[in-house]
Amino acid sequence: MAGAGASAGAAFETEEGGRARVSGLLDFDTVTHLLPLGTAAIERGDAAVIDLGGVTGSDSAGLALLIEWLSVAKAAAHPVRYENMSLQLKQLARLSEVEELLVAA
Repeated sequence: MAGAGASAGAAFETEEGGRARVSGLLDFDTVTHLLPLGTAAIERGDAAVIDLGGVTGSDSAGLALLIEWLSVAKAAAHPVRYENMSLQLKQLARLSEVEELLVAA
């Protein structure tokens, strides 16, 4: 894989073709490690599609991470789309009234 970064229970990996994967738990302890990895990949144009299928759980910090990456993508003029978002993350986004941001991405 082109780039990889892992923290206690979470990882961000870039793949060929502008794809990336996030795996593990997205919470207050892991997002601070993942934020710069995803930000750099998005700014380079290496993460147009981010696969969330490997995410095992998330709290509001994980949701904030995804929203922040959308902001980075907009500023860098490199659109990002999320795939395979878990039902838990979708429900959290719906409760937080930001589901449209993540689905439209």
